[in-house]
Amino acid sequence: MTNWTLEAMKDRLVRYADLVPCRTAFIDTRTPGSTEKENFTIIGPGVSESSDQYVHIAEKHGFNIGGARQPFGCINSQHSHETAEVFVIHSGHWQLLFGPNCEDGTLDIGPGDVVSVPTRMFRGFKKIDEGKGFIFTVLGEDDPGKVTWAPAVLEVAADFGLKLAKGGTLIDTSSGDYELREIELETVLDEQSVSELKTPPLDKIREGWVAAGYARDNPNSPLAADGVQEAAIIVPQKTDDGFAPGPISGWWSHGFNLRLLTLETGSYIPLHQRAEEEVLFVQEGVVEVSWPDGSLLVGPGDTFSVPVGLMRSFRNTASVPARIFVVRGSENPARPIFA
Repeated sequence: MTNWTLEAMKDRLVRYADLVPCRTAFIDTRTPGSTEKENFTIIGPGVSESSDQYVHIAEKHGFNIGGARQPFGCINSQHSHETAEVFVIHSGHWQLLFGPNCEDGTLDIGPGDVVSVPTRMFRGFKKIDEGKGFIFTVLGEDDPGKVTWAPAVLEVAADFGLKLAKGGTLIDTSSGDYELREIELETVLDEQSVSELKTPPLDKIREGWVAAGYARDNPNSPLAADGVQEAAIIVPQKTDDGFAPGPISGWWSHGFNLRLLTLETGSYIPLHQRAEEEVLFVQEGVVEVSWPDGSLLVGPGDTFSVPVGLMRSFRNTASVPARIFVVRGSENPARPIFA
């Protein structure tokens, strides 16, 4: 498509108010302490184990975008991923818990923090302040695989009638075991398999954490201008668009960059195009995204996927700064081409 109509672009905008939650996404959906969590699949198939999960944008991007919304005390149980899992905290205060039984330490995080948890280790998270909070997540690759659960998670879930088929499909046996006659179930990990998913030292895990306010603006960014700053958060390697590795690079693969774009009131990034996928997640403020055939306002909590190669511009017309997390495909994004 060369002419992107307003209606076509609206299909690439997922507003926070329009997010469709799934309350039965994972094996722990009936486990006490986890029943109130809402899971979202925003871009890509994600890792949900339920056919009830709604996918907002199915188009492949090279990464997946999801989210979780939870009230105070609600827990996302201990699990491991084969690809990168990045948490961007939009609202609320949270605690990450490490180890198969939460025995390997914790990390408390809040709004604006970003944490990339190393692959092949157990992690979980819970909401630790009053009210509901929202986490935006990025998973590596088009197919991030299935979740690997800690043994205790599967054992407790079975007490509430939930089991997991091979391949990661949720099975409800509460109406009778007859449903399992021709289904091969996922096995609980043995001690050797659990030991292979060893938690790194906490100081190594903290190498994947950038707290709010600690991202450093890059004056070499092609987008940098009066009132416009772009800061590196996840940059695995030196890039053609002027970024050095870090502050999160990681010994685990990401396959994408994560940046923080700040536009002061009245600031403007002129028309330019990108060779990679670009997804915007607005943390604060409002940004006007324009292209030759139209424009849209994108606000807090909204997710917007900009078509590859489309000429786009960004403007902050509000009275407060706009802070936008940007997921940019590839570990080495090219320089933008300005009109």
